[in-house]
Amino acid sequence: MAQKVSQWPQLPWKANLFISVMSFGVDIVRRSNGTINRPLLKIFDVKKSPSKKPINGVKTTDITIDKSRDLWFRLYTPTTNTTSDSAGLPVIFYFHGGGFSLLAANSRFMDDFCYRLARELSAFIISVNYRLAPEHRFPSQYDDGFDALKYIDSTEIEGFSSYANLNHCFVAGDSAGGNLAHHVIIKANEYEFSNIKLIGNISFQPFLGGEERTESELRLTNAPFITIERTDWMWRAFLPEGSNRDHPAVNIFGPNGSDISGMKFPATIVVMGGYDPLQDWQKRYYEGLKMSGKEAYLVEYPNMPHSFYIYNELPESGLSIEKVKDFMQKQLASNV
Repeated sequence: MAQKVSQWPQLPWKANLFISVMSFGVDIVRRSNGTINRPLLKIFDVKKSPSKKPINGVKTTDITIDKSRDLWFRLYTPTTNTTSDSAGLPVIFYFHGGGFSLLAANSRFMDDFCYRLARELSAFIISVNYRLAPEHRFPSQYDDGFDALKYIDSTEIEGFSSYANLNHCFVAGDSAGGNLAHHVIIKANEYEFSNIKLIGNISFQPFLGGEERTESELRLTNAPFITIERTDWMWRAFLPEGSNRDHPAVNIFGPNGSDISGMKFPATIVVMGGYDPLQDWQKRYYEGLKMSGKEAYLVEYPNMPHSFYIYNELPESGLSIEKVKDFMQKQLASNV
């Protein structure tokens, strides 16, 4: 049996405070009947408005896709080199984390992270605000993510369409967003886009699982922020009634998973932390891609917990973005 970990890596006080507050918030907004207290959640999930005035070289605009289902995205536009690159800037479709049931594209720390990605990766970021569980279960989130790609493929957007290179598109996501990105790629394989070409998948600690309890889940039972109890609750809120965690949405390469060996699946980078209970599932995801004949890379930071990439003060956060930048440059060079 896996030996449980009681000592955790030392994190900066801001990161520790954030993890403590968010962990407390996640626990008190989840009701025993499987619903979420949305009004109470607003206390912990601070939202930010878009800014047409550049902030550190990036401006933002909110664009509605479908008002009836509150489907929209926040567009992050780098202002320092938008017009200088004759080939056009790459585009990253970003899906936020939150276990499919929490947070939004305009949540403060997700907004801050996307500002940083747009600036440091020199790319347009399209951060999609998809529907949440349990009010909207599988496959609502996947449908919303895919519809965002179709919207961009067919719609002219001022200040974007003339400067974006849609032949250089990436999908990306953190935690549940990493899961969502994978399944959006699967849906994209069944559709013929007019302009979009997906050349890369950027997966920050994707939210994956299965009925089996892996070694890392059993060893890291009291990990910061992510625990088995919380993830189990989120899967129950997300999946169709009566489903278990071997559903293909959760256990991608499990007993009910699909064979992707014949699909045009773009190159993938998986970013993992050694103190994330989900790490074994993330390794299996990487290994499943490789076994399916896909180009895949695994980057591990042994002393990092789940969601470490959002904490600017951590050196590993900056290093992970540098790795993503290198990955993007490689894919851009091979898709000229």
